[in-house]
Amino acid sequence: MCIGWFVRPTLERLTNRYTFIRRARRLMNVYRLVRPALFGATDPDSAHGQTLSALAWIAGQPWAGALDRLFGYTDPRLESKLWGMTWPNPVGVAAGFDKNAEAVMAWEHLGFGFAEVGTVTRHAQPGNPLPRLFRLAEDEAAINRMGFNNNGADALVQRLTGCKPRIPLGINLGKSKITPLESASDDYLYSFERLYGLGDYFVVNVSSPNTPGLRELQAADRLGEIFARLQAANPQNKPLLVKIAPDLSLEAIDAVVDLCTEHQLAGVIATNTTIGRGGLKSKLQEAGGLSGKPLQARSTEVIAHIYQRTGGQLPIIGVGGIFTGEDAWEKITSGASLIQVYTGWIYEGPWMVRQILRTLSAKLDTFKLASLNEAVGLRFRSEPDRTN
Repeated sequence: MCIGWFVRPTLERLTNRYTFIRRARRLMNVYRLVRPALFGATDPDSAHGQTLSALAWIAGQPWAGALDRLFGYTDPRLESKLWGMTWPNPVGVAAGFDKNAEAVMAWEHLGFGFAEVGTVTRHAQPGNPLPRLFRLAEDEAAINRMGFNNNGADALVQRLTGCKPRIPLGINLGKSKITPLESASDDYLYSFERLYGLGDYFVVNVSSPNTPGLRELQAADRLGEIFARLQAANPQNKPLLVKIAPDLSLEAIDAVVDLCTEHQLAGVIATNTTIGRGGLKSKLQEAGGLSGKPLQARSTEVIAHIYQRTGGQLPIIGVGGIFTGEDAWEKITSGASLIQVYTGWIYEGPWMVRQILRTLSAKLDTFKLASLNEAVGLRFRSEPDRTN
C-alpha cells in the first residue's frame, strides 16, 4: 500500500474522532480512483515502509479505537475456536507485511481477527538489494524478492515485550541467509525459544523462494529435524504450523502432511508465493515470488487437497489471491479454517476486511449455517442444493 505519505498529515488535522470517521470514509471511498496515482508516486519498497510508519503512529493515538467502527465488522458467527484460542474473525494479516512488528498494535483496529509478524530470522539481515518489490497492476499481483529483511529475533523480542494485541499473534520463523542448510534447525530453534513467550502460534517458513536453498528444507529429512527440535522445546504445546510452497507437487505436499502428523503439528499455511509466471498479462520479468490474483486458483487447489487427504483433521490457514468475500468463501469451503491477506489489501484498500466479513456473514445466512466453522470444507460434504 502506498497511502502512508498522506495518511499521517491528514489524520493529524482531525482532532474530533467523529469528524475523523466521516472524513475517513470519504477518503477511503476514493482509494480505487486515486490508486494508480498513488502507485506511481513512490517505489513499492518505500511506500511499504511509509505505510507501516503511518500505521504504527495511528496505533499510538488515543482515538485509534475509533477505527474499529470504520474498518471492523462484528458477527458472533464469524468467531472461531481453534487450538484453544478464540479468533474474533477468520481474516488475518499474512507474514511478510509487518516483518518487525512495527504496526502490531494497529491490525486489530483495521478489522483483522489475527496477525502474523515476520518472517524473523536468528540474525538481523538487510535482505536483497533494491529494487526487490514490484507491482503488476494489470494482473492485480506483486513480485517480491525481499530476502527475509528483518532486524533479527533479539530485536523482535524487544519490540514485542510488553506489547500484546487483543487478537491472536503469530510469529513466522525463517533461516538466516548466512546459516548453512545443515545448521538450519539451530536457527529456527534459537528464534523459537527467544520468542516463545510472545507468540500465540508459530510458523516454520521453509517455502520462500528468496533465500537461496531454503525450499530444500521442505524435504522430509530436513523438515523432520526442524519439527522435532521445535516440538521438543514446546512445553506449553503452542500451535506450530508449517508454510508450504504452491509449487510443490501433490506427492511432495503429501510428504509434508505426513510429517505434520508424525510430529503433531497444529496445521499448515497454504500457500506461500509462487515462482510460476503462467498467464500473466504483465511483461515484467523479475525474479522473486509472485502473489495476488494469479496465485488464487493454485492455493485453493492445495487447500482442497490437504483437507481431503486429512479428512479435515489438519487445520489449514488459506492464503493466496484473496481480494473479496467470494474469494474468502471459496478458500473456507475448500477447507481453510482461517485465511490471510496481503496483496489483496494493497489493491483493495483498508476497508477490504470489513467487506469480506460482511460477505461471509451473508453467506452464512444463505446457507443457513450457525457458524463459520460449519462452512469449513463445505464443498466436500453432502449438502442440500442451495444457490451459492
